Amino acid sequence: MDRMIYVAMTGAKHTLEQQAVVANNLANISTNGYRAAASAFRAVPVQGEGMPTRAFVVGTTAGANFASGPLQGTGRELDIALQGPGWIAVQTANGKEAYTRNGSIQVGANGMLQTRGGLNVLGESGPISIPPDSNISIAKEGTVSVVSTVPPPKSVDAVGRIKLVNPDEKLMVRGDDGLFRMVNGASAQADPNVALVSGTLEGSNVNAVEEMISMISLARQFDMQMQLLSNAQKNAASASRILNLTA
Repeated sequence: MDRMIYVAMTGAKHTLEQQAVVANNLANISTNGYRAAASAFRAVPVQGEGMPTRAFVVGTTAGANFASGPLQGTGRELDIALQGPGWIAVQTANGKEAYTRNGSIQVGANGMLQTRGGLNVLGESGPISIPPDSNISIAKEGTVSVVSTVPPPKSVDAVGRIKLVNPDEKLMVRGDDGLFRMVNGASAQADPNVALVSGTLEGSNVNAVEEMISMISLARQFDMQMQLLSNAQKNAASASRILNLTA
């Protein structure tokens, strides 16, 4: 009987955790470039003397859905989207490199090309600085060019090239901040085959219908596990009554 309690109890706990993953996916359905998180159950044996037949359930985040999201035109020069696989390299607060598909960028107060969250967009030789009073354009390969708005008209100058990478998805992991990083903490190499399209943003790849179906399924699964615990309690009470009658 305790075997059933182990499985039902831990299964219910991790069903709630999977519900949290689904809820987070739904909350990010409008987040540009968001990659839906995936989760799964796995059975783990209980360690210890006399416990070889016991097992409990553990929830695990299997990874992310790396399918591309829908592209939407915005007409804004500093909105960029990746065509096909690839990532935009950014610099986190601790100076490390991370990767995002959210191409809504801006020029920060310090003149650096940044994400909406204030992280520096990395070029192939470091963060990209934008001169003041400049019009900006971003080419397909990531080259950032500027033209001064101060008369007289001046030539187009390239100030950097956005670092675009395309590492193996199996080597990437999502951090708590929503950014992806290499599993080994290394920096990915720039990939010249990754292409951008300006004036466009990539939407989230979350499928709202699938997530709602998953949420309903998990709710039913939780109810079933609660029923198993209730049955175990009833069985224990019945066994106690039988023992009292035979005593």
